[in-house]
Amino acid sequence: MANALPSTLLDEALDGKGAAVFSTSPAADGRMILVEDCVETSGAFVVHHLLKRCLSPHSSDVVVFLSFAHPFSHYDRVLRKMGCNLSVQRDNKRLMFLDMLMVERLGRDRGKTSEDVFIALYGEIQKAVEVCLSHEVGQPITVIIDDVSLMEVDANGSSNLVLDFLHYCYSLAAQFGCSLITLNHDDVYSNEDRPGLLLQLEYLADVVIKVEPLATGLATDVHGQLTVSNKGIHDGSGKSRNKVHNFHFRIKDSSVEYFYPGSKT
Repeated sequence: MANALPSTLLDEALDGKGAAVFSTSPAADGRMILVEDCVETSGAFVVHHLLKRCLSPHSSDVVVFLSFAHPFSHYDRVLRKMGCNLSVQRDNKRLMFLDMLMVERLGRDRGKTSEDVFIALYGEIQKAVEVCLSHEVGQPITVIIDDVSLMEVDANGSSNLVLDFLHYCYSLAAQFGCSLITLNHDDVYSNEDRPGLLLQLEYLADVVIKVEPLATGLATDVHGQLTVSNKGIHDGSGKSRNKVHNFHFRIKDSSVEYFYPGSKT
């Protein structure tokens, strides 16, 4: 029997339960996870962590990855350091990678409007989901978007178009039981009064992961802090409540260390 998948404080916070019983899928049961970061502290490592966990040998997830940020080679290099070969996963049909940096993606080079491109993109995602479900009944499917702010650039600044697209992706959860993971940059909206797009994303998300610099400033052995807000956790009385986890992290060459404030000596 394979060894149990090792868990971290982030995994336990995502599941809202202890390490011994955490699920292999980071966005289990059709949940939506929103990762928010800022210029000072990137949340890319959280996306990498979730991607690796989805593609773990202990998971049966299929991932549809929409990249507005980097080409496939970037993620392949990063995940190889973490012990996950994306090329193999793509060949095994567990990873479908949509590179939105390609000009010819979905006919964008043929003068299609942003709306046309997003409609075609959603159609491609829906088709991929349907194909996955036809191959293996009950196989979990996770859609990952990196990242929403660059999607907005692709939409010529139309927040409404992006929000409509995300709502369609979110509807896949209800229709097919898919999960959705998105990364967005909180400080992109720092000059605005909590814009509709950000508020809608936070409203839709079952889990919000905020990646921030330390309130006390830079430190050599601590690179930032994570706040994981997990909605709808059921307590012993059967009531639903929100649970918030706070801890620090340190990014290493091939992994990330998570720990509670004050536990590092």
